[in-house]
Amino acid sequence: MNISNNSYVEIHYALYDESNEVVDGSRGGEPLPYIQGKGNIIPGLEQALAGRAEGEKFTVTIEPAQGYGERDVEKVSIIDRESFAGFDSIEVGMLCQIEAENGEPQLVTLIAIDEEEVTIDANHPFAGQTLNFEVEVMTVREATEAELRDGIVG
Repeated sequence: MNISNNSYVEIHYALYDESNEVVDGSRGGEPLPYIQGKGNIIPGLEQALAGRAEGEKFTVTIEPAQGYGERDVEKVSIIDRESFAGFDSIEVGMLCQIEAENGEPQLVTLIAIDEEEVTIDANHPFAGQTLNFEVEVMTVREATEAELRDGIVG
């Protein structure tokens, strides 16, 4: 069976940065499950997987527009250091979940810290980067009605 919309798919992947270092991946753990055509993974990777079959291995380079998007300077802001009073410690590079203006949880990276302020970046850590994937398709089958209705429950 080839991957098409509404297929349940499991992949192993390695994501390499521009200096050929692995920055993310599933090897050594469970494969990543997703349902094709539901937007569960970045668009460029979903497009590269369309039509593939179980057992296929391939590499693909994905530009930012089809990955995590371009970096948006509007997503960088400065907040009061007091906002982090509940944390044992904070450091540059740390990922934190904060409450966005709309009340929803938002993942941010701390990019600068001084005595009074913390600069946060709400861009995805891979925003603006060209992504190089090494992928192996482990499983392809039709998604169940429950998976299509509820998504993949892990």
